[in-house]
Amino acid sequence: MDSSIIVSLISLVGTLGGSLGGILVSSKLTAYRLQQLENKVAEHNNFARRMPVLEERIEQCEHRIERMEEH
Repeated sequence: MDSSIIVSLISLVGTLGGSLGGILVSSKLTAYRLQQLENKVAEHNNFARRMPVLEERIEQCEHRIERMEEH
């Protein structure tokens, strides 16, 4: 085999390996960032569900304070 063909094949293998490695790393990073975003959204949704409950409790406390002030 000619040395230029061997060098070309080695270059091809290196290029394919580097490209596939870059794609895999990029895919893992994207998956990680999506997971972090999903965690933040879940945390926000939990807060949004709890907020009306807190508002109701605050309203009840305000009514109790008003009744205490009347007496």
